[in-house]
Amino acid sequence: MLRAGVALLLLANALFFAWARGWLDPAFPPPRHAEHEPQRLAAQVRPQNVVVLPPKEAGAAVTAARAAAALCLEAGPLAEADIAAAEAALAPAQLAEGTWAREPAPPPPLWAVFAGRWPDATARGARVEELRKLKINFELIEAPPELAPGLVLQRHPDRAAAEAALAAVNAAHAGLKGLRVQQLPAPPPRWWLRVAKADGEVQTRLQALPAAALAGGFKACAARP
Repeated sequence: MLRAGVALLLLANALFFAWARGWLDPAFPPPRHAEHEPQRLAAQVRPQNVVVLPPKEAGAAVTAARAAAALCLEAGPLAEADIAAAEAALAPAQLAEGTWAREPAPPPPLWAVFAGRWPDATARGARVEELRKLKINFELIEAPPELAPGLVLQRHPDRAAAEAALAAVNAAHAGLKGLRVQQLPAPPPRWWLRVAKADGEVQTRLQALPAAALAGGFKACAARP
């Protein structure tokens, strides 16, 4: 009886050894079959595209990939009274020195096709309704006092462009009276906080900053002339 048990144990071990070594394959695939050769090599996807780099070159490749994925992000525009608090709010992001900057926001074009001034609310409301019926866009300005409240129909970078636009509006809407070209005063200075190259990690840190202190938070940099 003992001899039979020993013989069965030896047989079981021999079968297990043969199975583990893959000698019974394909009828009985060995354990962790997919991790053996040549099956593992056969499972590779486009192995010709895999390049093993030395450590120095691999580090440079990773740095280049991060730089390629970097985005320009900015917060603003921020008023002069708010810029110091906004810069203080950047501290938790731990940005490296020189990776961000305060940049002046250019003022909007200051030559306008203008209607006003309209201190009387009833008269102003009638002009607003007239412009809406004609599907003419406008903005209401409330400063400076000598022009406000007034209606800006268009803004242009120089007087000549504004006068040409006024002529076009008058030609298209002959019954619309009281329009003129007006130079608007420059608004108070405003600022952008800009991170020119924010990689994925920096983007995550910037998005976690309090948006209220940063004029709504960081967004992709807008294209500007």
